[in-house]
Amino acid sequence: MRNQLVKVATVSIRTHVGDVSFHIEQIKQAMKQHADCGLLVFSELCVTGYTCADLFSSQLLKEQAEDGLVALAKSTLDQPNQTIVVGAPVRYRNSLYNCAVYIAHGEILAIIPKIYLPNYNEFYEARWFSSGADIRNAFIHLNGKQIPFGVDLLMYSPLAKCYVGTEICEDLWTPIPPSTHAAIAGATILVNLSASDEVIGKEEYRRQLVRQQSASLVAGYVYCSAMMDESTTDLVYSGHQIIAENGKILQESIFEMDACCQAVIDIEQLQHDRLKQTTFHSDTSGYRIIETPIATCGPQKIKVEEYAEILKAHGRIPAKMPFVPTGEELQTRCEAILRIQAHGLATRMRATGIHTLVIGISGGLDSTLALLVCDLARTIEPTTKIIAVTMPNHGNTSNLTYQNARKLMEELADEVREIPIGEAVQLHLDQIGHDQEYLGEGDTAYENAQARQRTYLLMDIANMEGGLVVGTGDLSELALGWCTYNGDHMSMYAVNASIPKTLVRYLCHAYAVTKANADLAETLEAIIATPITPELTPMKEGQIAQKTEEVVGPYDLNDFFLYWMVRHGFTPQKLIAYALAAYPQFEKEYLRKALERFLKRFFTQQFKRSCLPDGPKVGTITLSPRGDWRMPSDATVQMWLKDLENA
Repeated sequence: MRNQLVKVATVSIRTHVGDVSFHIEQIKQAMKQHADCGLLVFSELCVTGYTCADLFSSQLLKEQAEDGLVALAKSTLDQPNQTIVVGAPVRYRNSLYNCAVYIAHGEILAIIPKIYLPNYNEFYEARWFSSGADIRNAFIHLNGKQIPFGVDLLMYSPLAKCYVGTEICEDLWTPIPPSTHAAIAGATILVNLSASDEVIGKEEYRRQLVRQQSASLVAGYVYCSAMMDESTTDLVYSGHQIIAENGKILQESIFEMDACCQAVIDIEQLQHDRLKQTTFHSDTSGYRIIETPIATCGPQKIKVEEYAEILKAHGRIPAKMPFVPTGEELQTRCEAILRIQAHGLATRMRATGIHTLVIGISGGLDSTLALLVCDLARTIEPTTKIIAVTMPNHGNTSNLTYQNARKLMEELADEVREIPIGEAVQLHLDQIGHDQEYLGEGDTAYENAQARQRTYLLMDIANMEGGLVVGTGDLSELALGWCTYNGDHMSMYAVNASIPKTLVRYLCHAYAVTKANADLAETLEAIIATPITPELTPMKEGQIAQKTEEVVGPYDLNDFFLYWMVRHGFTPQKLIAYALAAYPQFEKEYLRKALERFLKRFFTQQFKRSCLPDGPKVGTITLSPRGDWRMPSDATVQMWLKDLENA
């Protein structure tokens, strides 16, 4: 499989202000220590020290800085696939510039000047430096070579197939940072060489700037600030280092001596997200492209096992349940989702003028969640009437789910109805010439006759009562086609349509701890603990026989594949690599078969998704044909299966 993982690192070196040779040795040592990093980013003016002040006017300091850059260039010959970025004062014509200098394979490749020079409060940069804002298509003669110089430079790595854009400290704090233009021109990695002093509140503000810039530009952002011993006179520096990717902080360090942050950035994932986000404008005009060696983390062509090991080694282990938030965020997120669902349903009621909701209750998770949403919608539209209907089929419906359904309805519904469907289903099976008994696995006529009978009853009750049928099916079932066409597949508003199965139990639990009385909370917890089943086959010794995950596979795995395939466009091989990292308890062959089953079901069941009823979008992934997912109903899965064979 293709590998576009790039290992980047930030290093804030120890500082002896004005001692260039000391700093050069520090940089060389860092290069050796982090030889496995494709891109190594140092802090602003690290070659001389940021706080040199009027010493920047010293002829000796400027000459030593340039000699130091030449010495660094020679030392990079030992690191043929690594690029370093250091900060240095550089002379051009009659001015001095605060620059980021790219060095690799024995050469100084490019020099990029700072645009925005802070000259307020504690900052006085305009005293010593000039802005590079207008410098384009320029070259600096250094060490006998013409080196590209200007703000119109992007670095490009043929190894990682990525572009790198540059800004220096204050550039990020401006209304339109230079990194914005670099990203628009194609840069997926943005570096910032900084010397940002600390005052109260600045740390969090700086962190938010980096996180937000990486998110809005769909990029990796590599920020490196000056170390604590840069502190002099009135200012204190913190060595703040941040590596972010598309709004997420991957690694961070502050007030740590000899700190180095390392992280792996997924260029392929960033490129996919930009292509999908069609409002991400592209304009490559006005930039010169300079090639530089930035190695991928591991070989460019890589086995899925090797890819998984890289993910694990560098802290990129994906969550087993990517749809489910962790920690304190879980409860808050669940409450927000329930609120979105309830308001969507309330809006449908207002739009139609219908305030009677008809819902089928099985005692399972999905119908439970849908009923909870109906209850919350009633707090928005107080005239709402809920008619809850349970439709057991003797011999198939277990006492456990039946009792849970009854308790739930009695707590939440305005009107409770029970309609056994056994006789009607048997009559129907007789009429079509089907045997009265279940004929074993694959007897879809027997199973689906029950699902359609239930939907038939709900629709007729809704017509009779002037109500709306509230759908209960969830996102995971839609992805797998685990729903009966024109049975539970159909409703007048599907409140769970974008809720994955792995999240449903947490939503029910969130309601239990915030809204429910003691009896209702106990019932909800009992439902949460019940195995997932449609109960369309006969029980075995009074116990649930049909367990969904024994047929379609574990829902956490299916949701895992769904998330990474739909949200990030992963290939089957990359899905297997991520699954190996997330689920070390599973062998590759088990995961491969699980993914094969998922892919086949996902592709062949699109026709069910193509005619879905309306339902509220609550997350980044939904399979509504009117919104996020437009897929041909007859697309073939063969290319995906072939890629999976190579995993």
